[in-house]
Amino acid sequence: MSAGAELITAEDPYFRGIGADASLPHCMAIRPLAATSPGGPHIVDLAGGRGWLIYTFMQRHVDPRIIVTEAFWA
Repeated sequence: MSAGAELITAEDPYFRGIGADASLPHCMAIRPLAATSPGGPHIVDLAGGRGWLIYTFMQRHVDPRIIVTEAFWA
């Protein structure tokens, strides 16, 4: 739930650029699912690899959305 809250309140949910995810908790890392598609699905590694979320950000003027397509926790 805290990972979802971080994504929803992020200034840039794709965390583009070097050090753009520096404001995230130390146990979270975000990267594109495919390096060739930086605007496509992204993966959030949680707790040093113990889990992950795969999400896509839909930018809309009125109500931007983050759609989680897969969640895993070991």
